[in-house]
Amino acid sequence: MALQIVHTEKAPEAIGPYSQAIEAGRWLFVSGQIPLVPGTDELVEGDFERQVRQVLENFRVIVEAAGGRLDQVTAVDVFLTDLGLFAVFNRIYEDFFCGHKPARAVVEVKALPRGVPIELKGVAYLGT
Repeated sequence: MALQIVHTEKAPEAIGPYSQAIEAGRWLFVSGQIPLVPGTDELVEGDFERQVRQVLENFRVIVEAAGGRLDQVTAVDVFLTDLGLFAVFNRIYEDFFCGHKPARAVVEVKALPRGVPIELKGVAYLGT
């Protein structure tokens, strides 16, 4: 099985030695996304809700760059620096997944890259 790097300019560039995503067969593994504005390397200005929306949008465009859709996402891992923001995150997350419910873990962590409050990574099955 050949591995294929997935890259789109509609999502932020990787900030380290990794790919935005890797396609392995029909499986897509999306690297952790933080609230960066594509093309700028700048963090999203504003509150936690805006940051969550940017993270989910970055994730969505990477899935779409591989020819996928959010309803093909099978698993999502979410890292929050404050689990007290869980309910706010859930409300916005539900808007993006519109009833589709991938397997998911939400974990509180001490810190994330660039001091952000959220990071999200996931897996999608691109088969029919």
